Amino acid sequence: MKKTVIFFSLVMMMITGFAQTSFYDFKVKDIEGNDFDLAKLKGKKVLVVNTASKCGLTPQYKQLQSLFEQFDGEKFVIVGFPANNFMKQEPGTNEEIAEFCEKNYGVTFPMMEKISVKGDDMHPLYHWLTEKSKNGVLDSEVGWNFQKYLIDEKGHLVKMVEPRTKPDDDQIVSWIKGS
Repeated sequence: MKKTVIFFSLVMMMITGFAQTSFYDFKVKDIEGNDFDLAKLKGKKVLVVNTASKCGLTPQYKQLQSLFEQFDGEKFVIVGFPANNFMKQEPGTNEEIAEFCEKNYGVTFPMMEKISVKGDDMHPLYHWLTEKSKNGVLDSEVGWNFQKYLIDEKGHLVKMVEPRTKPDDDQIVSWIKGS
């Protein structure tokens, strides 16, 4: 009996040590400070994007919102994560960011609280997005605001899309449509 328990414990440690986590294993805070369980997005394709209000790429909010409206529903969602990692281009509070997004771009897709997407204080979700040892697909580094990560319906990372690539680019739209 004792050998069986030890063997079972070792097997469980090996399984949990080598199992890939999923996007759906994370819980974050939305921009209003409420808990947001990413597991409630199961079955949808998800575009994760780090955003900033004072960046040359900020007009991408308009294309993100348009994409969200075009494909919103049961199968696709955009999740925005404001971040102040690049030249302090997102200095506002969560309240200021929410007001800016709604007033200037009519943003209705889910926005999360401001986080760090690189460095010593990087949010755990971004560790998962950027480390192959965690996501099982690729290593990447967040190079600037509006870098996009595509997550499939099962919570697996599919690919990273460079910041300057517009949200309505054919590679993203084709992925959403499933072609």
